[in-house]
Amino acid sequence: MSRVYICSCFGITEQQVKQHADSGACTPRQIASACKAGTDCGSCVRRIQALLGRGACPRRDLVDRGEQVLSELEDAA
Repeated sequence: MSRVYICSCFGITEQQVKQHADSGACTPRQIASACKAGTDCGSCVRRIQALLGRGACPRRDLVDRGEQVLSELEDAA
């Protein structure tokens, strides 16, 4: 299985970004908080946006209702 790197600065793969999205990260900023992708040179931010835009965020309906969705990520930080 080949790894597709999204962020070469921090060695973050497409699969890792998808895992963070599955855990509730719905924006590039939330992905950055979870794994630092997009926080150095910034060249991967558009690829992260594209990845997040391909599928529905699993917790988008909670965000739309104003409910908290990232407590696990925030508690881990």
